[in-house]
Amino acid sequence: MEDKAMLPTIRKNRSINPFYMSNFFDDDFFPVLSNITSSIPAVNIKEDEKSYKLDLAIPGMDKKDLKIDINEDILTVSSETKNEVEENKDGYKRKEFSYSSFCRSFYIPENVNRDKITSAYKDGILNIELPKQEEEKAKLARQIKIS
Repeated sequence: MEDKAMLPTIRKNRSINPFYMSNFFDDDFFPVLSNITSSIPAVNIKEDEKSYKLDLAIPGMDKKDLKIDINEDILTVSSETKNEVEENKDGYKRKEFSYSSFCRSFYIPENVNRDKITSAYKDGILNIELPKQEEEKAKLARQIKIS
């Protein structure tokens, strides 16, 4: 089996056909609006001798709204929040609601010890550590007698 690098699996088709009008209002055309409607957190991926470390920027979230799943060789971080506010005051009624969600997936390399994956959320940063499996220590050299 070929090794897979730990990279995001989300792919977005960025090809633009200049003769097709629906692409005219694509999020590539209006980057300011796409930041409002798009909510994919930025991520830093680090690797050292002992583990892989993911740092996802998810400010303003509550820890209880975050979800981390592993399905086969894919780790997925997601969240879904819904807020609704209704106010009746001095003869007027105001009702507002909001909805936000994101989903970000990553391939898990084969050398990760899945039973020891840990995570922590502090100051808007979700840290996920994926420790590598301990490799078998090299056997001591010895000589084999021929019989």
